[in-house]
Amino acid sequence: MNTEHPMHIDISLSGTVEREEVIRLYRANGWSSADKPDQLLAGLRNSHALVTARAGTALVGLGNAISDGHLVVYFPHMLVDPARQGEGIGRKMMAALLDRYAGFHQLMLTADGDAIPFYQRLGFERAGRTEPMWIYAGAEH
Repeated sequence: MNTEHPMHIDISLSGTVEREEVIRLYRANGWSSADKPDQLLAGLRNSHALVTARAGTALVGLGNAISDGHLVVYFPHMLVDPARQGEGIGRKMMAALLDRYAGFHQLMLTADGDAIPFYQRLGFERAGRTEPMWIYAGAEH
């Protein structure tokens, strides 16, 4: 656990985000969607839910949900500032989203690499014999 940043983290499902702080967070994580800032901001702001994590005024984490509002929810983005990873910020953001969508029939996400065990600890598992598939216009994320 990272102990260099003892400041309290505020998790919110009603927070707002500014362009510069979002792009900084996505670039810090190497996500190519930072190269499409207009689409990224529109997508985040029009999500069914947007969770933010702040240390004071600094955005240190962000996640979103796309949903029909009743049955199915998909969690496409979950990012934590690399300097703050390992402090439980991602877990707290996912807990807020899982609470928001408790009782839904299907909660979905696509995880890769080091994120797989993180999501498994939160109760996610491989969906039967399914394979994630996409038509994708990015370099990595």
